[in-house]
Amino acid sequence: MRYLEEFSDPDLAKKLIDQIHAATTRKWALMEVCGGQTHSIIRHGIDQLLPDGVEMIHGPGCPVCVTPLETIDRALAIAARPGVVFCSFGDMLRVPGSSRDLFSIKSAGGDVRVVYSPLDALKIARENPDREVVFFGIGFETTAPANAMTVYQAQRLGVRNFSLLVSHVLVPPAIAAIMESSTCRVQAFLAAGHVCSVMGTAEYPPLARKYKVPIVVTGFEPLDILEGVRRTVVQLEAGRHEVENAYPRAVREEGNVPAMEMLSDVFEVTDRTWRGIGAIPRSGWRLSEKYRAFDAEQRFDVTDIHTAESSLCRSGEVLQGLIKPHLCEAFGKECTPRNPLGATMVSSEGACAAYYTHRRLELVDAK
Repeated sequence: MRYLEEFSDPDLAKKLIDQIHAATTRKWALMEVCGGQTHSIIRHGIDQLLPDGVEMIHGPGCPVCVTPLETIDRALAIAARPGVVFCSFGDMLRVPGSSRDLFSIKSAGGDVRVVYSPLDALKIARENPDREVVFFGIGFETTAPANAMTVYQAQRLGVRNFSLLVSHVLVPPAIAAIMESSTCRVQAFLAAGHVCSVMGTAEYPPLARKYKVPIVVTGFEPLDILEGVRRTVVQLEAGRHEVENAYPRAVREEGNVPAMEMLSDVFEVTDRTWRGIGAIPRSGWRLSEKYRAFDAEQRFDVTDIHTAESSLCRSGEVLQGLIKPHLCEAFGKECTPRNPLGATMVSSEGACAAYYTHRRLELVDAK
């Protein structure tokens, strides 16, 4: 039970909450940059236990949610082709494209399969040499090493019927884009512990200095988040803007060196479009020239697909922290987990899904 019970201890939580209240003398706006942290905050009511002056702003930390609509449509176009086995993690199957989702492709006869690892997709490709097998590789720095390793293995083993549809995005450029927005209210960040467990913390001090914001690397259990908030508030009250690691059991300053070496070999940095936010320079990865033959976009010639977002869905404003999910007029009405307008409602890490699951009775009924 280690790291399950001890990081949810109510007595320790009360002590941290009391310390946060005692330290807070002004209003502060903090952004957590992780969908897992958002769900933990809402599920445990952490935001409701904080002082009135401390606001939690939910950032673009859900990888499913920031995958642009045009990338979803490219996935759908590939998955619908005869002879293709399209593999994905389960949370992508119900994310709506412009007119359908992967479940509808599957119900129409497409070979869409849920896998638990990109290596499962590679195994399928080896077992079906007459089929094209595609894995939908999305996510932040956390999931990228496994995808990189799979492409590396595909090349090493000569599995030419495997390819990767890449939609990887990077956290530090997103923090910079948020801070440079004219509507930004964020004064500090809780950085995602799992991202930093891969990449370390070296990318964050320049951001803290440039934008004068504290950045505290934080875990996902209730006490992790409360300790991250406490450290952040202490820095803000003291006028400091430093990087602190409040998740030392998983994060080292240097990160996971072998994983980063694999990433630098298989991927190269590129501009990426974030759903609801737009293009952010050098905020993502694509396959490097050495592995470009495994690029599904190039192999299936779907690079020219471009799609406009739904006019009803305000998930872009949610992802930027400009509004809370329930302030979208479609929340709980036209947009529900059964009939989502945007990925923030269907993803297990989406802010809209968190509010609908844990707060809808008080929020929807109040409208």
